[in-house]
Order: sequence, then C-alpha cells, then structure tokens
Amino acid sequence: MRGHAITSNPTWVLKRFPTGMPVPDDFSLEQRAAPVAKPGELLVRTHWLSVDPYMRARLSPAKNYAAGQKIGEMMRGGGVGEVIASESPLFHNGDIIQADDFGWQPMTTVAAQMATRLDLSAAPVQTSLGCLDMPGLSAYFALLNVGRPKAGETVLISAASGALGQIAGQIARIKGLDPVAIAGSDAKIDWCKSIGYRAGINHRTAGDLTAAIAKACPSGVDVFLDNTAGPIHDAALLNLNTSGRIVVVGTVALADRFDRPDIGPRFLRRILVIRARIEGFLLDDFEAQYAEARSQLTKWYQEGFLEAREDVAEGIEAAPHAFIRMLKGENFGKQLVKV
Repeated sequence: MRGHAITSNPTWVLKRFPTGMPVPDDFSLEQRAAPVAKPGELLVRTHWLSVDPYMRARLSPAKNYAAGQKIGEMMRGGGVGEVIASESPLFHNGDIIQADDFGWQPMTTVAAQMATRLDLSAAPVQTSLGCLDMPGLSAYFALLNVGRPKAGETVLISAASGALGQIAGQIARIKGLDPVAIAGSDAKIDWCKSIGYRAGINHRTAGDLTAAIAKACPSGVDVFLDNTAGPIHDAALLNLNTSGRIVVVGTVALADRFDRPDIGPRFLRRILVIRARIEGFLLDDFEAQYAEARSQLTKWYQEGFLEAREDVAEGIEAAPHAFIRMLKGENFGKQLVKV
C-alpha cells in the first residue's frame, strides 16, 4: 500500500474560537499518528484541500445551520485525494475521490458513503472543489433558481472574482443577462471583464458605492447576488429596481465581527415601495438537483464556456493562512491548498 507507512501526520486543530477575524494563533499544528480506516471508511492521501467562507460560521459556539467546530477538534473541509486503503466495496486503492469532510492533514479518513469517485478525463481534479462542485453549484442555483433572472436583466455580483462569483458571472453571460462585477482590486475587475462581465466596480477605491453602482448599472439592478453583506449590500439595495431580487449567499464582509449584529441603514420603506425580495440561500436545499446542475456545469467547462481561476497555497502548513487570506478577500480566484 503506497504511502501507508506514514507514522507522522501533521494535523490542524482549533485552539480557540476567533474573536473577530481569525488569526493563525487560533489554530494549532499537532503531530498525530496516521489514522486507520474503519469498516465503511477510506484511508486517503490528501492532494487538495478547499477553504471556503462558510467555515468561518463553524468557528463559533453560536448555533448555526452547520455543526460547529469544537475546541481541540481537527479542522475539516472539502478535499480531493487518493484512496490508499479501502474498507468499503464501493472504492478501490488508487481511486481519486472528493468529499466534503477531509481533515486538514496529509492522511485522512473519509466515510465511503460520503465520497465521490472522480472521472479524471472530465476535468482537472481540483475543479471538483470549485467550479464543478460547491461554489459552482451555489452560483448555478443562487442565480437561476433563487434570483430567477429574465433575459437582458442586470445582475450585480459581489466578490465577483471569487470561487462562486466568477462562475455566477459566466453563467449570467451564457444566459443572456447583463453581469456587473464588484471586487476588491483593479486586477480582479480586469479578470472579471475578461470572462464576460460587462462592467466592474473596485469597492476599495470607488468612494461612493451607491453612485458607482448607479453609474455601472444605468438601468438599475434586477438581481443582486450578495456574497459579502455590509456596505455593498446597502448600496446595491439603493439601486434595486422594482421587483428586484437580492439573494443572500454569504456574509464574508462580516468575518471580523461575526458574533456581533450586522447593523446598518434600514431601508424598509424602499423595500416596501419597490416590492423587493430578499432571500437567503443554502446549497443543501437543492440537493435533489445536484446531478443535473453538475452535468450542465461540466458541459460548459468542457466546451470552453466556463473558466476557473485558482489561488493555490502550497503545503499543509499553509492551510490556516490560506483560510484567513480568503476571508480578507486577498485571494484571487478559488482558494485551494495543494497538500
């Protein structure tokens, strides 16, 4: 069994709950023994790990839609790796699999029933952590099923160069919509325009965001895909058309004040007058449609209609740093850790 003789397995655990924005000292790297697969499990050599905004919500004792991380527990997230030892008839040694419950460690165990065998001929394996899985599926359902855009409508998307935003903008282009990007640097805006966004706003340099959105969206905003919350949300709402829709996908702009109320202007009168709809989005609600959406995303990718930019950190030691820089918006594309 190739690689099965590893005895040291550096593993990231949660040392303390973050106060505000997480810092590296909130995590601890422990030298642990390599795990052993139990019946129904797979022992996997980790190739790629994904760090995503939803993980911030798990690093809190507060109740959340996903189970929270406990102090001293191993950090977990999406991953791709090679099966080294299978204790399940569903998989064989050498299979490359993806699952949402990898440990932050070079050798990890995964429940076989939660793993997916990857088709190595379909796309690079790490796309199963990005454009062809959770971020891509989220972009697909948030835009099309919740936003329900009509042809020609203006779609404003925050964090537009990130894992979800870059795919949402390209889907909008494919569907004949008018996508406008909000991102945190001129380089990110240039990238967004190169993949099909008509216009873009650098929210760090735009000054008056409400005016900047009005200039970029002269016909107003019909759908706002909100990946950030905060001041960007407020400015988008003030540019929303009658019967406009806001899809709340993420609140990464609040990562440094996660446990405090998100207090800002209350535009209830405007929401009433324009009959706006503001709806939260969770990917799990669309599980029955995953296969259909993944098939469509894969087809677009193979046909060259979807591009996926990646931001890769090297080595298991880099996992917390990659996670934190993603929360700060310092990543450019889908943030991955190559283990």
